[in-house]
Amino acid sequence: MKIHDLITTTEALDELVARLAQSDFVCIDTEFMRENTYWPELCLVQIGNEEEAAAIDPMADGIDLTSLLDLMCENEDILKIFHAGGQDVEIIYNLTGKTPHPIFDTQIAMMAISQSEQIGYANLCESWLGITVDKGARFTDWGRRPLTDRQIEYAIGDVTHLAKIFPMMLKKLIKTGRGAWLNAEMEKLADPANYRHDPHNAWRRIRSAGRNPQVLGRLKALAGWREGEAQHKDIPRGRIMRDETLSDVASHPPKKQADLAKVRGLSNAWRENDIGKRLMDVLAGAEPLPKDEMPTKSKRGAPLGKEGALVADLLKLLLKIRSREIDVASRLLTKSDELEALAAGIRDLPILHGWRYEVFGKDALELVEGKTGFAVKNGKLVMSNADDMRADIIAETEAPEGGAEAATDPVAAGEAATEEAPSEEAAPE
Repeated sequence: MKIHDLITTTEALDELVARLAQSDFVCIDTEFMRENTYWPELCLVQIGNEEEAAAIDPMADGIDLTSLLDLMCENEDILKIFHAGGQDVEIIYNLTGKTPHPIFDTQIAMMAISQSEQIGYANLCESWLGITVDKGARFTDWGRRPLTDRQIEYAIGDVTHLAKIFPMMLKKLIKTGRGAWLNAEMEKLADPANYRHDPHNAWRRIRSAGRNPQVLGRLKALAGWREGEAQHKDIPRGRIMRDETLSDVASHPPKKQADLAKVRGLSNAWRENDIGKRLMDVLAGAEPLPKDEMPTKSKRGAPLGKEGALVADLLKLLLKIRSREIDVASRLLTKSDELEALAAGIRDLPILHGWRYEVFGKDALELVEGKTGFAVKNGKLVMSNADDMRADIIAETEAPEGGAEAATDPVAAGEAATEEAPSEEAAPE
């Protein structure tokens, strides 16, 4: 594989992209910094196929990334390969308003062919290629220039290894017939809705006790205001106000700006500065959360009931058994909250549709409805049809004709023993 020098000009980038555009797939990774900004700062892009790879410096003077971004977002003929690519896709979305498509994530794919839930890149390389990846440059300052040779070598390795692993992984997916399982998962990853920073929905990410419409209305207003402040200043939202502070203000709103100095997590300056005034204006204009925006009631905990909780535990046991049987990550099949919803009587669930129903949901539903149960066969815990289990029990307990060696019905045997045995009163002295 040819490894190019760091690309710092538009001309060199366009030439690389023109060649990569002839490929069936390209592997992509990014390095970025987001500790001190709201928007992640793109510092390096790595891209390659089976023949060549390069690192691109998006911070180089005068470089135009248009051809690269068009390759990722406009060219539908090339599959874009990522590993744990959520943040990489987010950065591309921030730059273009679009997401790469079609897309393939090797971390997600590993869940379909193994029990690995969230395998890291180093473990992926060790598993498929038998190599140890040097992660020494992982926490480097990618925004500092010039980049060192070690940094560039480390960064390019994230796509050169992936270009070798993907064809191997694809063959296994085809062999197992599970490639179709991943289509919906990859579409979710590429859904632009996942990456929109909509201030109106920012409140949904914040934990808040209770379902009081007035409190939730203030929470929504404050979260949207904080998001706008952070975006405008390009600083992390936590620098404006931490989540727990925001939730506390929503639950116990100060009556006047001077009271902000008493709020834990806010400095005394808020009692008289402009940002404190803006916060008070937001509180004054907050309205109760409409009914159609109220969060759905959780199916976890007490609402499930004791019996429902036991059923949910059985479903989780079934999930472990099935994941082991077919060698697939349980997280790809379902999650705990979905099992609890099934135990609570909910039926409009992903596991009751499509391939998940065939692989797991059908048995899960039959377990809830009492049509199947657990049995131990040859020392292993397995699922068994309830009628078959009853037939096995009857067969084991009924005594065939003629035989002292035959098994006996313990209930009938007990009754016969009672009838035949002499009582203590009748026993000879």
